[in-house]
Amino acid sequence: MKLLSWNVNGYRAAWKKGFKEWLAKENPDIVCLQETKAWEEQLTKEQREPLGYHSAFSKPERKGYSGVGTFSKKPPARIEFGYDIPRFDSEGRVLLTDHGSFLLANIYFPNGKKNQERLKYKLDFYDETLAYFSRLRDAGRELVIVGDYNTAHKPIDLARPKENEKISGFLPEERAWLDQWVEAGFVDIFREFETGPDHYTWWDMRTRARDRNIGWRIDYFFVSENMKDRVRAAWILPDVMGSDHCPLGIEIDE
Repeated sequence: MKLLSWNVNGYRAAWKKGFKEWLAKENPDIVCLQETKAWEEQLTKEQREPLGYHSAFSKPERKGYSGVGTFSKKPPARIEFGYDIPRFDSEGRVLLTDHGSFLLANIYFPNGKKNQERLKYKLDFYDETLAYFSRLRDAGRELVIVGDYNTAHKPIDLARPKENEKISGFLPEERAWLDQWVEAGFVDIFREFETGPDHYTWWDMRTRARDRNIGWRIDYFFVSENMKDRVRAAWILPDVMGSDHCPLGIEIDE
């Protein structure tokens, strides 16, 4: 089973740049999108069901902001939105789909760069995420938690770690949460297959950083420890254009 994830920085914009053609070429079983910036009712039927995929979209309170969407060839057994906490759920950042043998969480984590208030919001969101999925892990569920985490974990995960030590996205407290996440039994599965540098998923468009591969790896597939042995491959697709992020993927045994 092939799973892909991509922060598209606007689903309708990505559609105009060839999303359907890309989807047909990659032919994933499931694809998770972040930063969709669209309510379901703003989309055409073809955009909601491209190539016959089933879809679910979160609905942030603000139009044109945040949002996640999950497409799957087979309809999930169950769909849930958010953590049942209005403070977080109002931004439409969490979509859970149950695929029988595993539970998939598609998450667009907050960005903390704007100010201290948003950084606190991001860290609080992180803490709730850890608590929520730890409960599911303790219940024995096999979990895939994918999305734009908005933090590079290790110095190897960004091109210029020294210059960014005081920037949200690489702050000690953000990285410490990712340490906690790993210690709690969630595996950064890409690093199980690729331990080398220069693998990134986001580049600053304003500075044309992508041309020089001056990037950050802030998009991840994490899986619960009990899911790890089912993963056969993990990769990043840095040559796919259309967003300031690129897609990433994993292959798992069904």
